[in-house]
Amino acid sequence: MSESSRHSTMIASVAEQEDADYANALAVRNYLLENPEFFLDFPDLVEKLKIPHKMRGSVSLVELQAEKLRVTVRKLKRKLINLMSVAKENERLYKLYAELNLRLLQCEDLTDIQFALEDVIQDQMALSTVTLKPYFGANCLPEIQQTYFREKRFKRNDFFFGRLSHHESQLLFGEKSAKSVAMILLKDEKELGVLAIGSNDENHFNPDMDTLFIGQLQNFLTILLPTMLEI
Repeated sequence: MSESSRHSTMIASVAEQEDADYANALAVRNYLLENPEFFLDFPDLVEKLKIPHKMRGSVSLVELQAEKLRVTVRKLKRKLINLMSVAKENERLYKLYAELNLRLLQCEDLTDIQFALEDVIQDQMALSTVTLKPYFGANCLPEIQQTYFREKRFKRNDFFFGRLSHHESQLLFGEKSAKSVAMILLKDEKELGVLAIGSNDENHFNPDMDTLFIGQLQNFLTILLPTMLEI
């Protein structure tokens, strides 16, 4: 037999052995999965088995299970802390929006509304800017801009969360900075205006945001505006 033939035979033999080893390992795996009581019948194996470990060389099965349990507990603790933090922030926002809605009911004109919005949203919520753009009256948003925002931002929804172009931002906020915005269309039988809130954090307002609190604000303003606008 030539050297190349012997080499090919050796490679084939090694491959066959690897296939056999894999098949045996797979059979053991399947057996243990199908017989979960195995270690109850042979409890001594639980302590004797050594599992390869990246950091510690090898550990017992009990140690490995304990380590995995500790990791799981740490992850659950982090999730709990995060949930508590979110709950506290939601409670804070609820109180601020409740205060704002009560103040809005006492407003007598658009100037009062704008002042209340700025006081709560800019000062207390620490957002960069807020503006109410009515569609009627002396200081209304020009009709061409109304049409632009209707087609660009409100075609499918009364809410828009995300980033605007520099031109759009200027139309709403002038020279004030807003890297991400919340835009809310105010309407009953007809469109009444737009409420726009800006943040200097480009990720603060995003398409996945919940609309619970801001939707309540939308309802309050929709009730108030018809009594103040020259419709």
